[in-house]
Amino acid sequence: MSRERNEDPTGVPSREDTVRPEADEETEGFAPWRRIVRAFEMLRGTSLEVVNYDPTVHGPVVNFEGLGGYEEVERYWLNAPFAFVSINYDPEGSAHLYYVVEPELNEAEYELLETLFEDIRDPLIYRDDFSERQIDIEATLKEGLEDHLERYGVDVDLNTFYRLFYYLYRSFRGFGKLDPIMHDPHVEDVSCDGYDLPIFVYHDEHTDIETNVSFTQQELDDFVVRLAQQSGRHISIGEPLVETTLPDGSRAELALGKEVTPRGSAFTVRKYSDEPFTPIDLLEYGTFDVEQMAYLWLCIEHNRSLIFAGGTASGKTTSMNAVSMFIPPRAKVLSIEDTRELSLYHDNWLSSVTRERIHEGSDITMYDLLRSALRHRPEYIIVGEVRGEEAITLFQAMNTGHTTYSTMHADSVRTTINRLENEPINVPRAMVQSLDVLCVQQLTRLEGERVRRNKSVAEIEGIDQRTGELDYSTAFTWDADEDTFNSSGSEVLKEIRDDEGWSQGELLSELRDRRRVLRYLWDRGVTDYRRFTAMINEYYADSETVMTMIEEDEPSVGLAGSD
Repeated sequence: MSRERNEDPTGVPSREDTVRPEADEETEGFAPWRRIVRAFEMLRGTSLEVVNYDPTVHGPVVNFEGLGGYEEVERYWLNAPFAFVSINYDPEGSAHLYYVVEPELNEAEYELLETLFEDIRDPLIYRDDFSERQIDIEATLKEGLEDHLERYGVDVDLNTFYRLFYYLYRSFRGFGKLDPIMHDPHVEDVSCDGYDLPIFVYHDEHTDIETNVSFTQQELDDFVVRLAQQSGRHISIGEPLVETTLPDGSRAELALGKEVTPRGSAFTVRKYSDEPFTPIDLLEYGTFDVEQMAYLWLCIEHNRSLIFAGGTASGKTTSMNAVSMFIPPRAKVLSIEDTRELSLYHDNWLSSVTRERIHEGSDITMYDLLRSALRHRPEYIIVGEVRGEEAITLFQAMNTGHTTYSTMHADSVRTTINRLENEPINVPRAMVQSLDVLCVQQLTRLEGERVRRNKSVAEIEGIDQRTGELDYSTAFTWDADEDTFNSSGSEVLKEIRDDEGWSQGELLSELRDRRRVLRYLWDRGVTDYRRFTAMINEYYADSETVMTMIEEDEPSVGLAGSD
């Protein structure tokens, strides 16, 4: 492969990954141009009529007979009908293997693919509409592949045509070697720790698992550079660390070379979900219970500020994004993030992201964005994570009547408060008391499985006049032994009751109605964020009609009187 092709890591796959060995030994010693000529001679024939591929008619493009010494646990498509995964268990090593299966190419097909990629790439990437994604890349690649095969005087069967097309498409619009894994909805994180080391994934059922995918030194260096470039960021030996958001929305941490990562370039990709989690998903996974979720709904509707705290991968951002679906439909929302993770199904939402200095420009920090945000007169401000000077502005916004949500890295209520009050955040204690609710989440193990649970919901009550310390009470706690949530009463709900002029009975009725709506949606598996948000918006528009509909429908599913 030429040097130029090596510089495009998501281009032609390496021969070791795709070539199906041939019995004919005459290929040994051929120069590259001679092998290409031979490939053309082998494949020459009549023209091909390209039709939509149907495996039942045209035969499979991928074959797999299993791995010796392993027990296959399951297999499923990643990108049907081109790639699937076979998850295997090694009894001797007591470990699982995530084995990616893609189409195989023989020597002639591989040489043809090299030439096709070279000839198709340049005309395509220099098209004005290519960079703007205005073209149908799939149709354009099929057309280009067909045209070039005719130009070469090469004829292939439909099976071979689509194997070639798969790798071309994977190169231009996919993630190269990583592409099949990025299609797996069961994989949350993908990590590569260095040269020639197996990639590991975090699978929602099998947890951390090794794969059969790895990168050579040149492949990995080029791949990391390519990911940074696709995200509009610069990475180099001089600036070897980059945190960015990939074009599909996934979050990536990149490291180039061996200066900071001695085993070589590395990356971790936290995959972006096309369908954001809803409060029903959080109930289904046991992160919260219905009573907590109804409580959060009422707090959000009545403009109480929240922070979600927890360790890495505890689900802080996921929970904040999910409960943001309770924001009233006409309220103006503004979000601020370092790397884009939030996805709100809200019409009046302005999203903003920080930016590093470009050429003669200047950095645009979270602090800059937050100051600008206040001039947009938002009702709700969502900050991806507070960890510096922007926290003071965020709490100033709370003090001036803005409802704010954010996340922090902390494992307890007291740790969160200490982090807010000390370096490098340094929010004055008098300002911290403007925070209403603090949810602390954790990633833990339950019956051998990793689960996320909301460990506690605390309410900030103000400064104790006797001790000068910040007081807080706990509204909900998680019982790890029973895997249940316990309620301890809420001062915030009493404040909402008094602000709205409700009686205690009216407050309890409001909470009961919200619990019934949530149970109704949960029972019917309404996890699609569009359907969920539509139901919440209907409730805001006419709660009596929604409750009447639920009451009429409840007896048929056995929910009557459940609350």
